[in-house]
Amino acid sequence: MSDASALLHPGAPDSPVILHIPHSSRAIPADVRAGILLDDRALEGELDHITDSHTAQIAAGAAEAARVTPWRFENRLSRLVVDPERFPDEREEMLARGMGAVYTRTTHRDALRPADFDGRPLIERYFHPYAQAVTDMVEERLEAVGRAVIIDVHSYPAKALPYELHGDGPRPPVCIGTDAFHTSPALLEAARQAFAGFGGTGLDSPFAGTYVPLRYYGRDARVGALMVEIRRDLYMSEPGGPAGPGLGALAGALASLVEWATR
Repeated sequence: MSDASALLHPGAPDSPVILHIPHSSRAIPADVRAGILLDDRALEGELDHITDSHTAQIAAGAAEAARVTPWRFENRLSRLVVDPERFPDEREEMLARGMGAVYTRTTHRDALRPADFDGRPLIERYFHPYAQAVTDMVEERLEAVGRAVIIDVHSYPAKALPYELHGDGPRPPVCIGTDAFHTSPALLEAARQAFAGFGGTGLDSPFAGTYVPLRYYGRDARVGALMVEIRRDLYMSEPGGPAGPGLGALAGALASLVEWATR
């Protein structure tokens, strides 16, 4: 991408697996920062809550451990710039929380941007190029090996935050997000087995679904997808603290899922 807001880490030519890391960064360009209402201290606190800290390291560790290196697509900007996994229009249910593709509210429902803020320039500058880059990456994997498997790498807090729409449900150590069309029973079972050693897995709670580029979503069964949501107390101090020893074990578990998906 021309503005370097995302980074592609190439994998093995014969790997169908794409590790997608959309929410691991805290970086906000200065001109975007100028449109955020929070002072610096409050912004750092919000980044502690909203960032999927250390997930890029988990994905990198998995890529290094896997016998066939997966491809990685890493967002280098904070989701407070744009959230590439939201719909950019009224289809997005998180608009009800002021958290569509461009957030206007914080995790605690406070104002993040002015009420009359126009997010369209950010959508054009960041969201659409990011979506196109992921689409191109999937297309390349389909052309190279005939299939693609997108594994979304996320984390979530042990205790629900006020912005969550479904925060009253189970919060298992590892939540597996699925899609009826793109998540096969075999892929789901492989994920359950890979993460079985962390105290249990759950399904689509507190976060559900997968990320698939719209060109392929619900249309192309050659694109498999699954979301891995890791509860943060497994590997880090909350909120926003350093990683602990659990990070390496989680990277190893993700590597085993990558290896299954590569077969």
